[in-house]
Amino acid sequence: MGTGKTSLISLLCRDLGTELSMAVVTNDIYTDEDARMLRAAGVLAPERIRAVETGACPHTAIRDGITANLMAVEDLQADFDPLDLVVVESGGDNLTATFSPALVDVQIFVLDVAGGGDVVRTGGPGIARADLLVVNKTDLAVHVRVDAGLMVAEGAATRGGRPVLGLSNTDPSTVAALMTWMRDQVALFRSGAMVPQDPVPMAPHHHHAGTG
Repeated sequence: MGTGKTSLISLLCRDLGTELSMAVVTNDIYTDEDARMLRAAGVLAPERIRAVETGACPHTAIRDGITANLMAVEDLQADFDPLDLVVVESGGDNLTATFSPALVDVQIFVLDVAGGGDVVRTGGPGIARADLLVVNKTDLAVHVRVDAGLMVAEGAATRGGRPVLGLSNTDPSTVAALMTWMRDQVALFRSGAMVPQDPVPMAPHHHHAGTG
């Protein structure tokens, strides 16, 4: 919790919502707070934001028992077809959070600098396997005595060179880098050239992105 996933989704909707047809699914145990926050931010039409209340660990609902999320995505697709991008937000904060490849095509994993500079070195499937690792709130690093640049570098080393982005929503250049990466993923999917990183086959669906 508090890593900035909802704020990141707000950025995506704000900057890409005018050029892509988007929708959002949020996940939590017994609340729709994240969905309400996104609706209140006004970054996307409220009816395009749906909440899944899992009643149990949200990570199970994105990885093992994905039915509730698939149904939410399918409902959005039926209501707003065609959709270019559906963002599925995982609730909670867990280094093991990974998305089923039957649910999403790409995963963005978000770390907060306030969690400590050493957290990126702990690895785990969430950090290691996500398509993009975001080291978030880099503007706060000086206040929590963390070297954000070192976190990004160590993240790249932990991930074998896979993409890592230091992000601050007050730094237009880092926000632009995130948007470029996301546009590239959508273009890759549209071209038919996207290859899932997980060996489990993907179910046919529109392009989805997950934030864990």
